[in-house]
Formats: sequence, C-alpha cells, structure tokens
Amino acid sequence: MPNCIFHIPYNVDPNWPSGSNIRPIKMINAFKENGYNVEVIMGYGKEREKKIKEIKNNIKNGVKYDFLYSESSTEPTLLTEKNHLPLYPFLDFGFLKYCKNHNIKIGLFYRDIHWRFSQYKKNVNIFKRLVAYIFYFYDLLKYKGLIDILYLPSKKMYEYIPIKLNCRVEELPPAFEVFTNTHSKSQESKKKELINIFYVGGVNPQLYNLEKMFSVINRENKYKLIVCCRENEWKSCSKRYEKYINDKIEIIHKKDKELDEYFNEADVVSLFLEPQEYWKFAIPVKLFTYISYGKPIICCKNTAVGEFVNDNSIGWVIDYSEDSLSLLLKQLFNNKEKIYIKNSNISKIIDNHNWKARGRKVINNLTS
Repeated sequence: MPNCIFHIPYNVDPNWPSGSNIRPIKMINAFKENGYNVEVIMGYGKEREKKIKEIKNNIKNGVKYDFLYSESSTEPTLLTEKNHLPLYPFLDFGFLKYCKNHNIKIGLFYRDIHWRFSQYKKNVNIFKRLVAYIFYFYDLLKYKGLIDILYLPSKKMYEYIPIKLNCRVEELPPAFEVFTNTHSKSQESKKKELINIFYVGGVNPQLYNLEKMFSVINRENKYKLIVCCRENEWKSCSKRYEKYINDKIEIIHKKDKELDEYFNEADVVSLFLEPQEYWKFAIPVKLFTYISYGKPIICCKNTAVGEFVNDNSIGWVIDYSEDSLSLLLKQLFNNKEKIYIKNSNISKIIDNHNWKARGRKVINNLTS
C-alpha cells in the first residue's frame, strides 16, 4: 500500500459542520479510497509535534511517502492554537522543509483569501488585523520556498494573492460525497401550479445578500422559497428581511439529513447572491451539496459559481436584478421541461466532482 502524508495546522472539530472542518476529513477519506495509507498530522501544536516526530522516524527507517498534501487554516498557521499565540513557530514549516529535503513533493490547498476583503476589516479590529496580516504574509513567503503545487478553490483566486509563489497552480474546489438524485421524487411538482426554490447557507447581507430573491418571491404567487440558515445568524439579520416575509417564504434551521425532505420537494436551488468581488473566485461547499441532490442552480453572472454552472450547463446564470430573476422564474413556470434538462446534465458530471475524484487529482499531480 503506498503512503502519503496529510497535514493541517489546526484542530478539527467534527461536531461543527463548517467547510474548513468538513473538507479535511473528506480529503483524508479520498486518499484512502484511492488506495493510500494516510499518515495524518492535525490537532493543536502538541499533537502535531508528536505525529511529526513519528513520521520523521519512519522516514529515517526507510518508509517511503509519495507526497505530502496540506491544507491551510482560515487563520495564519502560527496563530491556530487555542490562545492564538505562536507557541510552535518552527513546527509546521520546519516539517515541510524536512519533507522537501527528502524529495517528498508537497501540494498545499490555500483555503481562503478573506483577509484581503472589506468584510474582514468590518469584523476584526485594527490591532488584530495588523497582527494577522503579518502572519498571513509570513505564510505566503514560506509557501513560496516550499510547495510544488498550490491548490485553490478556483484559479481566479490567485489574482488576489499578494505574493506570487512561482509554482504550479491547480484548481481543487469542494466536492460531494454521495449523489442523491431526487429528480424522480420532484416530478410531481411538474403538475403543480408552483415552483419550489430552496436555499441553504448564510443570510448576512455583507456576503450573502438575499434581498432581491425575497422581493421577487414576495410579490409573486407562483413560487415558494425556503431558506435554511443558522438560527443565530437569522436572529441577527432578520430585520433586513422581515418586510418581505409572507406565506410564500419560509425560514428553517436544519442540518444534515434533516435537509433531505426539503431537497426532495425543491424544483431548483439558489445561489442568487449579490456578486461582490469575493464571489469572483469563491466556490462555496453548498454548490456541491446542491449538485449531490441533482438540483439545477440559479446563480449570477460575474461569479466563479456562475462560470462553473454555465460551463457544465447545470442551471441558469443571470444578471443580479429582480427583473432577470422574475423573467427566469416565469420561463421555468411556463416550461418545467427546462428544469429536467438541467437535472439530467448534473448526472453527467458527478464522477468528476466527488471527493474520491479530488483525491485522485492530487495523487496524479504529485506522483507524475
């Protein structure tokens, strides 16, 4: 069995369903499904230090590792301890250098560049920002001398990285685990005088502005919108949306398998969000959740999501305006066959967008 090393410089909480925690677990399993024995380095510094010593001993004793795959934290590498102090300043990058010196190829997934955008400035005070900026730049400088392949959610994100790393750049967006095509279950809605739209995700207008969708649904009688979000986020943002709420808009707070019944009822799903600069490169996990249920996607032009949806013909990419959305929904209502054509296109791309395929891509990149 071939061996590889999986490294993340932080602790994963399996009970908190965020993208930064889901993805590492999926990638570990993806390497295993592709036939690899995976040595995992993760946790707080003390745990990582123990595992690194173990792997170094293995290397000294002749164990061969085909590659090292790492994923960055949304925080700077040196500030991922509970107290956010740099207590292990040489641990992670020292180990990457050790692997490089032993001719082990290194691929690193750079998770996000949120710290370069206005929402970060709005949510983090200036002192913490200045400290974080120093360490974010330090990460990039270290990557420049260590990694062979930089993986990004989309290649467009590279334009926003302030230091050019002079290495190969590849896309490695999120994926889905199980394809649950609910196409047949939603066929009944073809006979209904209704289009069911489902949205799962954030509702904070700073990044997830849903007002135009709410406004269109509010004044139409042929559509129903269900929005699933975290309860605490809805409480903090509900005043922005409450003027639109009526019996055609329902807010729920569900997760995991509780969502199945809502996807079953949905005709289409929504990523119709204001196309801020961040969305030009960001690929949210929910895009692949939608794909896993075989549901066509409504999204906006000038976004990475829109480009993906358009390239694969799995939904509709429209202007971010109430008129454009209203016109599209009217077209779908009058000809629901359009929905089922997009649905069938999703089935054609699933083998390329599950987690096993993501693992296979990394293996092929780093072993060829």
